[in-house]
Amino acid sequence: MSSPDQSLPLWRQLQSTASMLVRIRGGASATAVLAEVSPALRPGVQALLFQVLRTLGRAEALRRQLVARNPPPAADALLCTALALLWSELDSPYEAFTLVNQAVEAAKRTAAVKAQANFVNACLRRFLRERESLVAVCAANPLAQWNHPQWWIERLKKDHPKHWQAILQASNRPGPMSLRINARQTDVAGYLARLATVGIEARASGPYGVILSQACHVQELPGFAQGMVSVQDGAAQMAAPLLCEGLGRKQPWHILDACAAPGGKTAHLLEISDAHVTALDIDPQRCERIHQNLQRLGLQAEVIAEDASHPERWWDGVPYDAILLDAPCTASGIVRRHPDVRWLRRESDIAQLAGIQSELLKKMWPLLKNGGRLLYCTCSVFREEGDVQIQTFLAHNTDAVLMPSPGHLIPRSGVVDGSVPDNQENHDGFYYALLEKSTH
Repeated sequence: MSSPDQSLPLWRQLQSTASMLVRIRGGASATAVLAEVSPALRPGVQALLFQVLRTLGRAEALRRQLVARNPPPAADALLCTALALLWSELDSPYEAFTLVNQAVEAAKRTAAVKAQANFVNACLRRFLRERESLVAVCAANPLAQWNHPQWWIERLKKDHPKHWQAILQASNRPGPMSLRINARQTDVAGYLARLATVGIEARASGPYGVILSQACHVQELPGFAQGMVSVQDGAAQMAAPLLCEGLGRKQPWHILDACAAPGGKTAHLLEISDAHVTALDIDPQRCERIHQNLQRLGLQAEVIAEDASHPERWWDGVPYDAILLDAPCTASGIVRRHPDVRWLRRESDIAQLAGIQSELLKKMWPLLKNGGRLLYCTCSVFREEGDVQIQTFLAHNTDAVLMPSPGHLIPRSGVVDGSVPDNQENHDGFYYALLEKSTH
């Protein structure tokens, strides 16, 4: 996560952060709203916004202690923004009185909040006076303790009774900057040596992965512009090797990457095999991202902007050797990188998305040749989008065989007793199931 920009007035950053929070509470994604922030403000606002989103449960619990009724949306967003940043003196990016003064200044300079500036000031100063008692009361509230919606917490308790706390703890920590090396240009050891020459500390993570000790701009990475390396989480890096490992060496394979944008897994397939890859995505603009990423890496694929659930529109009738189905999902496994997701999702979304996943599996399976393999994956930790989905599919498709697969990958923070051991993996939450189409 970027650090707040100390050169810009804090009130402006708080004002913009609160405005973004209003939009997110209204259903917009953090990625979309941040794209509209001016380049000068964006790094500082993103740093503050992500910290607020990761501690919003605490802020909302505090606000309920301070206020009998919810304030108007703009005032509530500014108040919760300040409370989230004030909760912990150790984690706060600014001194408490500075934050309060600048939050009040932001209120005075925001048309929709100006009338509530005195109210915001009174709430925040009361919090400073009564911090210890207010925090103690809120600390027992699951919303404040875990900073996730109650339904999300209960779902994890049911799905992962032994690991739900670890999942929530990892989800509240920012993910590291993880890289995937382009195996056609270098290897992990070689790239670590290149990083060392420019003073960037990193360690190996898996056969194709590197984790930086500290995030940096991609243009600072040696060889990035030349396609030597890409940004990709360690869990996502498992997809291409899992699919390619069982295909044997009959070349060239014909692989379909369904729901492919922005193209990270498509590129990895091409980096480690000589396959002909068809990359499919329903969004033409996201397909353009696939083209751009492949061009930087010096790779080629057939890119089609179409709906995977309607193969009659785009399939030529020739069965695929392998299919990668990275299905739309709740993204519950990547909330450490996208902390807005936990507040955007509703519990009903799980069943709705599971229905889409089921339909895609149904439509993709006939496109696979006998003896071919389909890798189903989601960046979700909810079992309805993973184990339950696959067990249901197997029950209705007797020609499908579940091969050795990782299943649900629990998100790992890489932090043990405050440090990061070299052997501790650090990845997002994911689900993988490798299916083979029986020839009998």
